[in-house]
Amino acid sequence: MKDSKQKVIDLLNSLETGDAAPVAYINPEKYTQHNLAIADGLAGFGALVQNKPAQGFKVNIVRAFQDGDYVFTHTEYDFFGPKIGFDVFRFEEDRIVEHWDNLQEPVSPTANGHSMTDGATAITDLDKTTANKAFIQRFVEKFLVEGDTTVIPDYIKATGYIQHNPHIADGLEGLQQALAYFAANKIGFSYTTIHKVLGEGNFVLVISEGQMAGVHSTFYDLFRVEGGKIAEHWDVIEAIPPADQWKNQNGKFGFR
Repeated sequence: MKDSKQKVIDLLNSLETGDAAPVAYINPEKYTQHNLAIADGLAGFGALVQNKPAQGFKVNIVRAFQDGDYVFTHTEYDFFGPKIGFDVFRFEEDRIVEHWDNLQEPVSPTANGHSMTDGATAITDLDKTTANKAFIQRFVEKFLVEGDTTVIPDYIKATGYIQHNPHIADGLEGLQQALAYFAANKIGFSYTTIHKVLGEGNFVLVISEGQMAGVHSTFYDLFRVEGGKIAEHWDVIEAIPPADQWKNQNGKFGFR
């Protein structure tokens, strides 16, 4: 019997392969969709598959994690154009009942020389999952929500910090330079609400809401913890469209 993580992997890969079997992992009576461009329920998922472009979809799952009833993935897509995405699925009684995601077009070349998805993939320190989730939540609260930059050295490795945000260079210096550039050019960004923190071992995903350059946005930030400090960071930022453009009324959040 397949575990929840494998079910999600099979379902996402079916977007490329056309295999209809993994659709059975979705509860047809209860499937809440939070991708605002897709209609609610199993019918919305079916319409997405039926309306795929002639060249189809491409799916490359780079990372997959599980935290209780939630499975979350980090994926390279060709999904009506190339995208980098995080997907979150919630299970009840071994079936998928809810889905969230965040998608962003890839940027190349990047300021750090990395892609938006490369880097470490090995899941370790499973016994530290709870502690790592609390550690990362405190960092996001203090730095990104409250705007306290003085805490950065307490949370991020002094040397060897790897950055995958395409606009920020590696290391503490790269982060500090980016913050200075944003301030000098009045490129405002703010995190107002943390909606969910998920983790498995040394990886923690934080889902937040805020503003990016004056646009209401969703932030999905993935952190890798090593030796009690943040060693690596990936993110995907997506604008939230006006409500009159939504194909479902579930919103981008609504986590339990």
